[in-house]
Amino acid sequence: MFGVRIHGRGGQGVVTAAELLSVAAFDEGAHAQAFPSFGSERTGAPVVAFCRIDDKPIRLREPIIAPEAVIIADRTLLHQVDVFGGLPDHGYVLVNSSHTFDELGLGDLALRLQRDRLLTVPATHIALKHVGRPFPNAVLLGGFAAMSGLLSLEAVTTAITEHFPGELGERNAAAATEAYEYVATEVKELSHA
Repeated sequence: MFGVRIHGRGGQGVVTAAELLSVAAFDEGAHAQAFPSFGSERTGAPVVAFCRIDDKPIRLREPIIAPEAVIIADRTLLHQVDVFGGLPDHGYVLVNSSHTFDELGLGDLALRLQRDRLLTVPATHIALKHVGRPFPNAVLLGGFAAMSGLLSLEAVTTAITEHFPGELGERNAAAATEAYEYVATEVKELSHA
């Protein structure tokens, strides 16, 4: 079973991201489950959402305390919340930022994890460019698909356009595609370094 924990703030689309991730996995023939965990239900408050993906039915219903992947939609949470709790050394980390891990104060984490599984993507910038609003959720899903290889870009963009019909869906799919290409380039460069 592959567990993904998504950290962000209320209003950033973290819950929707987990749902879209599960739909994309389901569309590719996997069993999937998504659910949120709220602290204070208000805009700007820390929010965590979870997604499980497996090739057999999923019966667990509790929060994911040992995720294979962590996606962080808001870098201000990096030193406020234990976003990396339970993450194994072979885990994946994707952070919405244009800064390096050293600049983010995460140099120790960079030493512990595999370098091609520890990436940043300027998701808010990409969202503003394509959607005109600072919602990093769809962008991060495109980046996660490229980094993990768990899902295809097509499955992610299909889930996005089904959830957001019309022009909004197309813009979010374009943002996810740009993030996919950005992260795929980063992974390729790191694997050749």
